[in-house]
Amino acid sequence: MVVEIEETTTRSFIMTYTDIDSGIAAYIDFMVADYASCTIRSIGKERAKENVENFKNSFSVRVGKKYIKIIANSSVKAFVVNSDEDRTFKFGDILKAAGFAAPARNSARGNVLAGVFSGSWTGPSSLK
Repeated sequence: MVVEIEETTTRSFIMTYTDIDSGIAAYIDFMVADYASCTIRSIGKERAKENVENFKNSFSVRVGKKYIKIIANSSVKAFVVNSDEDRTFKFGDILKAAGFAAPARNSARGNVLAGVFSGSWTGPSSLK
């Protein structure tokens, strides 16, 4: 359920969600929208339709005890913290993938419940 919408800079926006599934769905929509924008700019709107649809359909979500893994085209796009018991991160925090099996635990890149998304279709932004 969307509670609040706030526009921010390009490639990021803020929306608030009451459940993790809605937040993850919105984060995937964010990545698909960015992919569409990049693809349309590079190959044109008509040619991009099939590529964007294939990218959108390639997403899968694997729920684990500690993390929810977001995968597209056999590549991990992000991990989402799936526990209130994590000492470093909050439930719903977005973590960059360190590899296929584990997240980079150096810093959260947003939160799907708070709806704070930044990055691109390739995943969360790197730290500056």
